[in-house]
Amino acid sequence: MSRVCEICDKKTVVGGSITRRGLAKKKGGIGTHVVKNNKRVFRPNLQTARVKIEGTVKTIKVCTACIRSGKIQKA
Repeated sequence: MSRVCEICDKKTVVGGSITRRGLAKKKGGIGTHVVKNNKRVFRPNLQTARVKIEGTVKTIKVCTACIRSGKIQKA
């Protein structure tokens, strides 16, 4: 199964983790400089939940934001 929320379509997003070196100017250095930009992956916090959908009970993958906001009704 894919890593996608079945309610809000939240999915994996690619971003960057910036690495910096040097001492900050306010601490007496010459400032921080960007050394490298590593690719990284942001994944949604998906949980499997038994949900009532149109009278039937199904097991679906749902993100925790949808569970907390009450967009689903647990069975």
